[in-house]
Amino acid sequence: MTAIEAVSTYLPPGIVAIDDIGERIGQTPRQLRLYKRFHGLSEVRRAPDQTLAELLSAAASKMTALRGREHQVRYLVHARTLQTVAPYPANPLHEARHLLGLEHAEAFTVTEHACASGLLAVDLVGRLLRAEGNPEALGLVFTGEKTFTRLAQFIPDTTYMGEGTAAVLLRTGDTGGDTLRSYVSHTRGEFSAGLWMEPEFASRFQEVYEETLAEVIARALTEAGITQAELRLILPHNVNRHSWRRLGKRIGYPAERMFLENVPVTGHCFCADSFINYRSAVDRGLLHPGDHYLMAAVGLGATFSAMVFQH
Repeated sequence: MTAIEAVSTYLPPGIVAIDDIGERIGQTPRQLRLYKRFHGLSEVRRAPDQTLAELLSAAASKMTALRGREHQVRYLVHARTLQTVAPYPANPLHEARHLLGLEHAEAFTVTEHACASGLLAVDLVGRLLRAEGNPEALGLVFTGEKTFTRLAQFIPDTTYMGEGTAAVLLRTGDTGGDTLRSYVSHTRGEFSAGLWMEPEFASRFQEVYEETLAEVIARALTEAGITQAELRLILPHNVNRHSWRRLGKRIGYPAERMFLENVPVTGHCFCADSFINYRSAVDRGLLHPGDHYLMAAVGLGATFSAMVFQH
């Protein structure tokens, strides 16, 4: 069984209002009002003086559960939204591996599910650890990216991107930690063009978005053997408040039990959102031993994913 042993996060100190970003990239005042009033966005965190490797290692360096156990890390994985995250020949993952003294770990990236790749990486690393059969072995998953191009700074009419990062320490076993109870992922390949979809496909994607995500969440709950009423929290990707509140109404889940507090202050941090939200929820005492919670994310392309854990 896969278990999360620890999650640590890093939110850069630089705070940038979405008005400032919008003006630089050519957003109109009307578009900015949509982002702020309708989607609940306000500001994002940016780190212009830090590299991606530094952002990733900053999250991991705060993880006390890793200290003294670095030699046990077998897999170091960066779950990414974008296929290219730095100009050639930079390799942020290998740089972070060096900064953390983890050169012995197998390092690779996962990008196939876009913003849902973080959940894919958790499942994949758990499978690798179980196949290895060493109960002492650990896996470390990085999430988060730089907004280093114009297209990486926002999703039109949907959200603005931030540079927060998260590190997730994984192991096998069913004692301690947060145990993975189910993982469901469904790809709607007809929308594979993502940001470059033709208008008719983009319109259709909006029509099926809620329905498909609701189905994936329902399947994850069924596979975990719990009802929606037993679900303590949903930890979503921070695309915007509006889409999650609409989904909550559709499935009959209370808005106050969807953790949306970070949306106005972090924006959408690529694959890191659910883990940043997890850290915030735990720090605020919103999860107690035995509680079930669900992480959910949608990646352009289009992959819908949900994971149920028991705290």
